[in-house]
Amino acid sequence: MQDKTEKEKKIKITWKSFTNSSFLLALFLGIGIWRYLATGGVFYMFIFGYIGFSLFIGEFLSASLVRKYKPWGRRTTQLLVGLFMLGFLGFLAHENMQIEGFFFYLYAGVFAGATLHYFIAKLAGPMFFGRGWCGWACWTMMVLDFFPWKIPAQGRIRKLGLLRYIHFAFILGMISVLIFYLDYGPKQHHQAELTWLIVGNLFYYVSAIILAAVLKDNRAFCKYLCPIIVTQKITSGLSLFKQQIDMDSCDECEICEDNCPMDIKLLDYSRNDQRILSSECILCNTCVNSCPTGSISTTKKFDIGWKESLNMKS
Repeated sequence: MQDKTEKEKKIKITWKSFTNSSFLLALFLGIGIWRYLATGGVFYMFIFGYIGFSLFIGEFLSASLVRKYKPWGRRTTQLLVGLFMLGFLGFLAHENMQIEGFFFYLYAGVFAGATLHYFIAKLAGPMFFGRGWCGWACWTMMVLDFFPWKIPAQGRIRKLGLLRYIHFAFILGMISVLIFYLDYGPKQHHQAELTWLIVGNLFYYVSAIILAAVLKDNRAFCKYLCPIIVTQKITSGLSLFKQQIDMDSCDECEICEDNCPMDIKLLDYSRNDQRILSSECILCNTCVNSCPTGSISTTKKFDIGWKESLNMKS
């Protein structure tokens, strides 16, 4: 009897739990069918079916679990997708989904593997789900989110985010030199994809762990060094889904801002009758789950904004 009571305290299944999560499953199954019809590759059905099911599980748990346990939903999807992308597609199938793999395929004119991944997750996807990839699927943050510094110890360090653009430019320049000046083509890249994947991820993980430990911030790598943010920020301002604060019920306690892992000054937007327009939002739902009045929710409508209102270190 006690076990049943505890279960009832943890989970509450509603029709909405199924409808929202089923939409994500249907969306990714649709992408898989599209790629199957375009290429005849049954493998696409498996890949996108798996990702869609992972999102279904995470969204269902997020919607069904009580507030204390809701983060389990996002973390479940993060682990399921991250391990699949890095472990199965990366180390077993030798597909380099890192940004250098994207540039190699792009220069070769190949719309598969890394180019397909980047188009969906980091170019077209942000037009609908913002930087949801960063919050729900990134395999670097999949590991870093286990570290103890979920709430940043300080605001953002001014100008340090420029390193993301320098990192992006360095990778683009390096690949351009290899291809155009050293005749390093798709064949050589294909043979060394696993090497690129291992070296790239070693750099990402080591630098991410050092930054997190020094700055006491799990998401420091996101804020200061990750190169994929450069492309995501272009389209995330158009995002259909964004967080919104209902100021009629909000008591401006600032708990949401205190807990935001991306240091966004959320109330600045709501006071201007805006949704959270920051391209730094990763749709992690931390603000939603921490709000004591339940005033924050994910809404969908068409608006445009790249306005950044961030908590900076003084």
